Amino acid sequence: MKLNLKNPLIFFDLETTGIDILHDRIVEICYIKIMPNGDEISKLMRVNPEMHIPEKTTEIHGITDDDVKDCKTFKQIAADLVKDFEGCDIAGFNSNRFDIPMLVEELDRAGIDSSNIVKHKFIDVQNIYHKLERRTLSAAYKFYCGKD
Repeated sequence: MKLNLKNPLIFFDLETTGIDILHDRIVEICYIKIMPNGDEISKLMRVNPEMHIPEKTTEIHGITDDDVKDCKTFKQIAADLVKDFEGCDIAGFNSNRFDIPMLVEELDRAGIDSSNIVKHKFIDVQNIYHKLERRTLSAAYKFYCGKD
């Protein structure tokens, strides 16, 4: 599919120690950056969260304390990450409710100005998915029972 981009577009995803944006930390960030000319740059970084990764969380994403113990902390990668995101529109799945707020919180904790991130255009693919795949009682009845 050919995208008609004015700005680079970053699709990103986070793995974290949990879902509490104020308490939990990023343990992995991955992204693919699509340039207006079609070139792609991808990156996957594990991050030492400087806290224990709960076992229940490890069951979800498979990342353990041992996997990240020798990785850089978020504070150590934050400035480079901001440069990577600079001038880009930002996309993800459920990113407006979780990934972007988590990223902004981590940037703030690292002492990095996050105001440039929040000036970007955000595309949350989950919103698009829910518009295309209706989430109503009649849609559920049709899906599960095969009847209108």
